Amino acid sequence: MRISEIKIIYTNKTKPNVTVTTSDEAYNIFMKYWNKSTIELRESFKVLYLNRGNKVIGIENHSIGGVIGTVADVKLIVATALKCVASSIILAHNHPSGNLKPSNADKRLTSKVNDACDLFDISLLDHLIVTSDGYYSFCDKDLI
Repeated sequence: MRISEIKIIYTNKTKPNVTVTTSDEAYNIFMKYWNKSTIELRESFKVLYLNRGNKVIGIENHSIGGVIGTVADVKLIVATALKCVASSIILAHNHPSGNLKPSNADKRLTSKVNDACDLFDISLLDHLIVTSDGYYSFCDKDLI
């Protein structure tokens, strides 16, 4: 009988040196990594992973979807956080329509990710809805 061996490997080639303390700082980081030519065309989902000092460990381009939505896989978000030993995360996705109002699906997803993170003592610091003109912060609106 053969069973696959599972190995956990973590390599960090750069020392975290960017600290996030506000939604505005998070928005500016996300926008540096957003494809400006498609932000109004297709929805994308990104995740910032942070250490205990709120320094950015890394950013993940989690998914790219279509005009009306994209997939955010809670299991993969949490698995990635565990693999890089993140203490907290910040979610972001864009609305190609330019509408910054969160949908019911956005609210349910935020709650689901928050609940999953709680199981592993990972803090969901914020969920941003971004456009090229601005952002909506779940944290700033007391929805997290």
